[in-house]
Amino acid sequence: MARQVQAPAGGLSQKRIMIIFSGLMLGLLLAALDQTIVATAALKIVGELGGVESLSWVVTAYMLSATVSVPLYGKISDIYGRKPIFQAAIVIFLIGSAMSGASQSMLQLVLFRALQGLGAGGLISLTMAIIGDILSPRERGRYQGYLGGVFALASVIGPLLGGFFSDNLSWRWIFYINLPIGAVALLVTSFALDLPFSRRDHQIDYTGAALLSAGATALLLALVWGGSTYAWGSSTIIGLLVVASIAAGLFVLQERRASEPILPQRLFYNSIFTTGSAVGFLVGIAMFGAIVYLPVFLQVVTGASATDAGLLLTPLMLGIIIMSVVSGRLISRTGRYRVFPIVGTALMILGFGLLATFDVDTSRTEVAIAMVIVGCGLGNTMQVLVLAVQNSVDHSDLGIATSASMFFRSIGGTVGIALFGAILNNRLTGNLTAALGSANVDGLGELNADNITQRLERVGDLPPDIAHLIRGAVADSLHVAFLVGIPLAVLAFLLSFRLKEIPLRETAHVGSVEAVEGAVPVEHAEDLRV
Repeated sequence: MARQVQAPAGGLSQKRIMIIFSGLMLGLLLAALDQTIVATAALKIVGELGGVESLSWVVTAYMLSATVSVPLYGKISDIYGRKPIFQAAIVIFLIGSAMSGASQSMLQLVLFRALQGLGAGGLISLTMAIIGDILSPRERGRYQGYLGGVFALASVIGPLLGGFFSDNLSWRWIFYINLPIGAVALLVTSFALDLPFSRRDHQIDYTGAALLSAGATALLLALVWGGSTYAWGSSTIIGLLVVASIAAGLFVLQERRASEPILPQRLFYNSIFTTGSAVGFLVGIAMFGAIVYLPVFLQVVTGASATDAGLLLTPLMLGIIIMSVVSGRLISRTGRYRVFPIVGTALMILGFGLLATFDVDTSRTEVAIAMVIVGCGLGNTMQVLVLAVQNSVDHSDLGIATSASMFFRSIGGTVGIALFGAILNNRLTGNLTAALGSANVDGLGELNADNITQRLERVGDLPPDIAHLIRGAVADSLHVAFLVGIPLAVLAFLLSFRLKEIPLRETAHVGSVEAVEGAVPVEHAEDLRV
């Protein structure tokens, strides 16, 4: 008997689409903002709640729960329908926000941030899936470009808003501000988002979900803690990596036997999904590595303040926003998408090549040029990969394929932060010792990627010759970190040539269940095989 599946909306007016799209963008903005908004309010939070030793968990708890929940939302929404699950994610996020703002201890804040992250995982993944429901792949390009712009915008204004609220109102408002915005998103989607859905018999793979969550959590903790909280060779980090490996192996075995797998293995027989996910993973490494460690260069080496460093990232974000929109519109006009990741990853090679030349004498203009190039590369790549994956799968797999692709990119981001940080940590102490002598370096205390900007933020107050030596040591350390980004970008560039191009479907509406089963035209079926 043919499966019953969720059918795409189709046939919506432009006005209706824009109303829905505004609600989706608000939800996505909330989730993206809360990845960065806490950073500049950290000191005020510690001053009121104490528990400085747990401060890193305020960010880590959110990141962990958001990343782990992404693929789960995709599968559940494929079963129960996108609208109710998306609205549930908004409610979970708002409850977590309200409780985070009302926290009376650091432990409460960490727990409520984890709850907030559970909602954010749904907002991030289901926004992309819903766009896939209401728009054809041919139309979808220009709208997904705007979503890429939302992520880029949030990366810039998040720290600025965090600093503004904590300085002028209270740090609690970085969470309370979510409530009215989230309420509008909930209201808009309640009235405007109408996705036809036919319920079918289902069996949720709870064992697979538990193994995926356990493995991803262990891996993320190892990457976050390694080289900072614990040494990479410590029993804790090794133990976490062992747990992640065992959970991954058991997860693969479970998915082979599950009738309703959380991550269907048939997706991995689709070369567009596997190539898109692999390139997304590499792009995630490069993107987050650049976003996290460029401010270190700007603050320590060029002497920018924390606020100025955030503003000085604007060229990177403008590159992402502009090219996300331009590439999306060109895709909608031409129906071709393969060339954009190729061009984008080539620009990333050039951009990281320029970043790797930075030294203590590099001007902010030179930094801005390199950031624009990297941003243009990312804007040509990120949303296009999601579009290609969505266009290559049956509509019944749209949610899980979308969220799985984004899951791999999120894991890549965590790997990027850990990789660039490990390189910086390994080089920094040696470079500082060579420049200042071991006695002076010991006086600075333990330096790593988490505290370098705090420990060295007053480097300008030191005698000019000493300050110059410290800035040179930091620049040399970051030079090696950015240098590693080049082979990663080269690998992404080479992989992008393996991305198959099949015609973008020009309708979001599937007239029958049988049509869904053959969503990709038969004459292009061979393009999906590995």
